[in-house]
Amino acid sequence: MRMGCRLLAGVLLGLIPSLALAQDFPTKPIKLIVPFPAGGPNDIVARIVGQKMSELMKQPIVIDNRGGQGGTLGTDAVAKANPDGYTIGIVNAGALAINQSMEKIPYDALKDFAPVTLCVTVPEMLVVTSNVPARNMTELVALAKAQPGKLNFASTGPGSLPHLAGELFKLTAKVDIVHVPYRGAAPAVNDLLGQQVEMTFLDLPAILPHVRSGALRPIALGAPERAATAPDVPTTAELGMPDVRAENWYGMIAPAATPPAVIATLNKAAATALADAGVKSKLAEQGMTPVGDTPDHFRAFIAGETAKWAKVIKDSGIATTK
Repeated sequence: MRMGCRLLAGVLLGLIPSLALAQDFPTKPIKLIVPFPAGGPNDIVARIVGQKMSELMKQPIVIDNRGGQGGTLGTDAVAKANPDGYTIGIVNAGALAINQSMEKIPYDALKDFAPVTLCVTVPEMLVVTSNVPARNMTELVALAKAQPGKLNFASTGPGSLPHLAGELFKLTAKVDIVHVPYRGAAPAVNDLLGQQVEMTFLDLPAILPHVRSGALRPIALGAPERAATAPDVPTTAELGMPDVRAENWYGMIAPAATPPAVIATLNKAAATALADAGVKSKLAEQGMTPVGDTPDHFRAFIAGETAKWAKVIKDSGIATTK
């Protein structure tokens, strides 16, 4: 009995520091790592959500841009940070669900992080150039089948979400179209506008202005619901391809050993921020849909996305460096 009491007392004493930390958290500025340069969508999400969280928690949230290696460098910095809640990150689908199937990376997305919340989703839109004689999905699939290997699709690089979305489309529609990788959205869009390539899946905000101008023709949105900013564009599900769901997303994470109570505090602040009318309006202007879920739901979401894109990579025969 005495031994049991001693063990229990030891456990309780060990919990006191983390409980005290959680109860007082936060008492100083929080560093929010963004694993991409300033100005990109990841950075935009971090600044909009971080500013509101700072107001709610009454502590500064300092953005730390650490670009490099497709998001891997900054994401790894979160994994290796002190797990006290004062270093967190907002990262994208590539860093958490795709990169580890494409190359050897220094962290395990499901073991080395404590998920906080899924912040936003950004649908990928399938578009074609104005000179492509296809005005809808049925005509596009028929055209691709009639000319195997003749049509090209642009992406923002090997293993990027636009690349995998295109490969998923190929597998589902059973068509042969050729992947043309670019170093980012800007050069890909430039060649689309110049009609050097015929089609692409890209984040909605990157191509919406060109869809509205008539330079690019929308075919489908890889999301479960139509976008408020493009209400006339049908979803892939509506067009009989529910499996061609392709959405980029950005979520908040902390180091794995961060106390659950601290994660709960961060989650509450982030979810409250994402539900704020002003924040929602700013994100909507960027073509982003705010989410705000629980840590457990976000963890399951990451696992599902990891398995989904790993299968696409394998089934497509995409070259990896693992």
